[in-house]
Amino acid sequence: MESGLRIFLLILCGMYNMLGFAANGTDSVPVPPVQSESLKSMIQQEPVIQPEIKRRQVTEAQIDTENFEIGLFAGLLSIEDFGSKPVYGARLTYHITEDIFFEGTLGFSKLGQTSQEVFSKTLNFSDRKYSYYTGALGYNLLPGQAYIGRNTTFNTALYVVAGIGSTKVAGETRFTAMYGSGYRVVLKDWLALHANVRDYVYSIDVTGKQKKANTIEISLGATYFF
Repeated sequence: MESGLRIFLLILCGMYNMLGFAANGTDSVPVPPVQSESLKSMIQQEPVIQPEIKRRQVTEAQIDTENFEIGLFAGLLSIEDFGSKPVYGARLTYHITEDIFFEGTLGFSKLGQTSQEVFSKTLNFSDRKYSYYTGALGYNLLPGQAYIGRNTTFNTALYVVAGIGSTKVAGETRFTAMYGSGYRVVLKDWLALHANVRDYVYSIDVTGKQKKANTIEISLGATYFF
């Protein structure tokens, strides 16, 4: 008798639910309110691990918007047959584009003694002055950045140059071809440091024999953008 009553109640509940679904016009089973609230809480729950991202404030030196650059340099000049002597001079640069620039250079040095002067006394130059000027095109081959500490970075560039000019050696003027490379570090938007290696090639016969001379220059310099 008791089991029959349970079956009768279950049948009534089933019929009630079926009538309710038909009235609502849906055949899907609704999610119980308790389960719906639990799903919302799970979705809105904050992640277990909160990432802590610390942004670094980096101060970057930019090249000034002006296209002209002027500066001084000094270094060592290895003059073929005449030893190595200090060299100094000035450079004026015009930046045609971001990567291409035109450069004019004027340099001064002096001649040392050749081996013939030292040992045989057959040569004796009264004019020991050495000077040159060149015009060249340059290309920024590898622009990059150099970091100093955690908060400062400098724009840098490895560049190549090639050009022509004139060299006055032992009182004679010689047509000169020049090529080389350099490295620039921009310290401020108006100030840059340069390190350069260049080869000046010209014909010379002051020792009695016509030949092609290679004069290597290594220098450091500073330039101002204006």
